[in-house]
Amino acid sequence: MTNPPHLSLRVPEPEFRPAGLSPDAARAAGHTIKSATFPLTANGRAMTLDAEDGFVRIVARADNHAVLGLQAVGQGVSELSAGFALALEMGARLEDIAATAHVHPTLGECLREAALVALGHGLHV
Repeated sequence: MTNPPHLSLRVPEPEFRPAGLSPDAARAAGHTIKSATFPLTANGRAMTLDAEDGFVRIVARADNHAVLGLQAVGQGVSELSAGFALALEMGARLEDIAATAHVHPTLGECLREAALVALGHGLHV
């Protein structure tokens, strides 16, 4: 038995997972921001999945580095949703995310890498 089209469980490709504010929305809200993007082409897990098209982006306030938003595009990025929500809920700063150990090889590492890039300390880009 198949699901009716309106009940499809199929995830659209590429997946898109936004949380919080985009760079444009953050600027429109009056924030001066730091924003950085980490490409999936530089992530070991994405390479093993042959799913290197996409990125993870982090948006933070420039003055105190508080995370305002996160976005991801690519195969499997829905797995990052919980980490994105947690970062926003706890009021994480770029330094908090950069200092948190992320298991290797996982797509979750992209979150840390994006924070490191925003801080000017990117490891793999």
